[in-house]
Amino acid sequence: MFQCEKFRVIRAEEAGFPAFYRVVWSDHVAEFSDLGVEDRILCMAAVSVVELALREHLQPTKINLAALGNMVPHLHWHVIARFEWDSHFPSPVWCPAQRPLHSAALAVIQERLGGVALTIQRELSALTPAW
Repeated sequence: MFQCEKFRVIRAEEAGFPAFYRVVWSDHVAEFSDLGVEDRILCMAAVSVVELALREHLQPTKINLAALGNMVPHLHWHVIARFEWDSHFPSPVWCPAQRPLHSAALAVIQERLGGVALTIQRELSALTPAW
């Protein structure tokens, strides 16, 4: 979806969660604090761009941000649009489902993902030349 020298943004293929994105840092570091100050600012700016695009196009109930890295000790941020109707809400996406998938609502979100992608690409392209 977007890639530059410092990081890339991908849409994760997580069943039932079409608006699940990752900001993946290019250099192999395990922790956010391993980055220098300027890189920490850039990394969080990228996370914010993804969050704002999701809010603009999807109007989610909540945005979840996570940087777990327990299984893969490489710095990456999860940026996940959450909805009251999603199968796991209000629990984290990694918990057991609380209800069946809402197929019609998922289809609406899927239709809007093109706009999310365009906004992310446009905003990150404008942001990264300065870095």
